[in-house]
Amino acid sequence: MNSLDGCLKRIMDIPGACSVTLVDGASGLAIAAAGVHDIVDEHEDAAGTTDVVRAALSCSALTTGRSDDDITEIVVCRTGGFHLLHLVDGDFEGRLFVHVVFDGDTGNLGMARYQLRAALAELTGGQR
Repeated sequence: MNSLDGCLKRIMDIPGACSVTLVDGASGLAIAAAGVHDIVDEHEDAAGTTDVVRAALSCSALTTGRSDDDITEIVVCRTGGFHLLHLVDGDFEGRLFVHVVFDGDTGNLGMARYQLRAALAELTGGQR
C-alpha cells in the first residue's frame, strides 16, 4: 500500500488536475487535500461534495440495477473543466471518496478516470 501523500501527489500529476480532496463520506470532513483550493477551501469542498454523493446514492433512479452494480464514480462537467467524485471503499457509512477538480483545457476525462482509478487502487491495495 502506498502512502496517502504519495497517492495525492500521483493524483495531482494527472494532466489537468487542479486540486484533490479525500473526504470521509460518513462525516463530510476533509481527511487530506492537495492542490489549489481557491474558490472554496477543502473543508467546504468536503461538506458540499458529501451532499452530492449522498444524494446520488439515495436516488433510486441511479441505484436501481443488478445487486453488484454499485455507483463508483460521479462526473460533473462544467464549461471550463470537470469534477470526478470517486468512491473508494465499502458501503457509504465510513466510505471514503475523492473529489478531483480538472481543468478542461489540459485535462482529458477518459485518461483522468483511468489514472485516478490506478492511483486509488495502489492506495487501497487493489480494492476500490
